[in-house]
Amino acid sequence: MSITQISQPVTPGEPAPDFVLPAVDGSGTISLADYRGRTPLFLALFIGLWCPFCRRAIAQIAASESALKSAGVETLGVVATAPDNAQLYFRFRPTRLRLAADPELSTHQAYGVPRPIPTPEFLRALDTTLINPDGLFAEPLPITHAAEAIGKLDNYKYNETDQADMERQWPQLKGQFLIDRAGFVRWAYIECAADGLAGLGKFPSATEVLAAARALAD
Repeated sequence: MSITQISQPVTPGEPAPDFVLPAVDGSGTISLADYRGRTPLFLALFIGLWCPFCRRAIAQIAASESALKSAGVETLGVVATAPDNAQLYFRFRPTRLRLAADPELSTHQAYGVPRPIPTPEFLRALDTTLINPDGLFAEPLPITHAAEAIGKLDNYKYNETDQADMERQWPQLKGQFLIDRAGFVRWAYIECAADGLAGLGKFPSATEVLAAARALAD
């Protein structure tokens, strides 16, 4: 199904919107200005840690961070939860990925990452659309079942902050952007843009992101 949305994402060739966000590790703030004029940036915008697909994608991107760095590109993940909630999570699941916190989704809004309108058609599609992100399951599952299954595999326990984040953020989508050192978007990926809800939880592979990063350096 096509997704009715309330915003349009920033596209390649457009200036990347500025942002200033608290660093998850407590080291102050992180801004786009920190990178402008110095290095290209791979910016990955996630929602709260309640999102099982985001937790998986954070781990995937962290694993490719060193390869991107070798290609001359820094990496930043933005997770939509309060810094202390993120700190609690990553204390037990450490990551090398540099992270900023944006519980109010201000960066998603600035970059125009779509937030679908939950129409009756959209809600019906949630129950009928089958997904299998990264081939994790033996066969595709309905979206809600897939999310529950990943939560069980990860042994993730939701807390009150997760619940509040989910109620405030759903059904916000996720986005990834490559920004050159001059501050312009050169490559973008928006969840569900190509496949509708069947693309929920799908993200570019490390190989795809690295290829885009190397093209940026050429």
